[in-house]
Amino acid sequence: MRVFLPYGSSHITCEIPDSRLRAILSPKLPEAEEKTGEAIVRASLARPAGSPPLRELAGGKKNVVILSSDHTRPVPSAVIMPLLLEEIRAGNPGADITILVATGCHRSTTEDELEERYGTEIVRSVRIVVHDSLDENSLVSVGTLPSGGELVLNRLAVEADLLVAEGFIEPHFFAGFSGGRKSVLPGVAAYRTVLANHCAEFIASPGARTGILEGNPIHEDMVYAARKAGLAFICNVVLDPQKRITAAFSGDMEKAHEEGCAFLSRLAKVQAVPADIVITGNGGYPLDQNIYQAVKSMTAAEASCRPGGIIIEAAECRDGHGGEAFYHAFRDIPTARGVLDSILARGRDSTEPDQWEIQIFARILMNHTVILVTSAPRETAEYMNMKWAPSLQDALALAEEILGDGNAAVTVIPDGVSVIVDTPGK
Repeated sequence: MRVFLPYGSSHITCEIPDSRLRAILSPKLPEAEEKTGEAIVRASLARPAGSPPLRELAGGKKNVVILSSDHTRPVPSAVIMPLLLEEIRAGNPGADITILVATGCHRSTTEDELEERYGTEIVRSVRIVVHDSLDENSLVSVGTLPSGGELVLNRLAVEADLLVAEGFIEPHFFAGFSGGRKSVLPGVAAYRTVLANHCAEFIASPGARTGILEGNPIHEDMVYAARKAGLAFICNVVLDPQKRITAAFSGDMEKAHEEGCAFLSRLAKVQAVPADIVITGNGGYPLDQNIYQAVKSMTAAEASCRPGGIIIEAAECRDGHGGEAFYHAFRDIPTARGVLDSILARGRDSTEPDQWEIQIFARILMNHTVILVTSAPRETAEYMNMKWAPSLQDALALAEEILGDGNAAVTVIPDGVSVIVDTPGK
């Protein structure tokens, strides 16, 4: 069988003998029609969950801030943002509106990326501010997280008369799901607040896994932060494999998000099919723009790969590794076990940059060889304790060579960030 994996702005393929292919694990998301996204979002805004309509909330509010996902997320802001602006202006034509790009700890969004995301008209007519988690002049302390970390947020969000967020819901490898409260933490939080929330203790928690909200300490901190910021209304969408809107959930930050997560969980949950080799990808651009982001889909492969098996990860990585600390994690401590032990010994107040991604990556490398199919340089992959291959077919041949088994069983997860892999006994 020829299998297809999203890769960059296109896809790559691999042929696998039918006798060796155990399963192809994909979500059951319905494909949306090309022009229905706007209608779906409009219908959602007209029937918000647990909240008055946005236009009613906007009445009498002078300073309105809309939190918006950054360049690393495939949120169709060109569809959602005009409708949010329309709703706000319908309720309050004179409102001062600011779009605050929730970059979290990512690099700043470029002017070209802003125009690509929102379109020329919005970029020229609406004030847009890109969050900087290290700019102390733009941040303000608003208390203490349940975990004990200081809650420091972007001043624009905290001082807004009405705080709104757009976003999308997908499985998330330690927050359970994306969307909702994540627009605030990590979206517009200070770097030190993100570090506190992403501490080694929480990342190691059995509740901090894909598809889990209840008992997830990271999620609990995030909800608290969003409530403290006054996040009053969200519009979150679920996307089909072509990144088109297939459902939308608007209203109260928790109620609308929970509805969206429940909807997605029913469609995204798949049963693990253990195999010697698991092939996966990170959903194509923008989610596979660096190795840092690609760790997310590795966790899906991890859930269906036998101990000692091989994970083949396909990620274009046009932006390279994605983080200096992440890239150099194995420079001073060469083994995955050594790296993981070093991280687990740190307290909640001792989290270091990129630690959470390093921690999960090291956990995967302890049990699996990872072969990276990428346009990033071979030396980059090998420096980070992975093997490198120029194509999926070459990666499969290398995996067979490493295992010493030309008939090794294979499971394919074409888009590892779109599924919740349910393992036996979970």
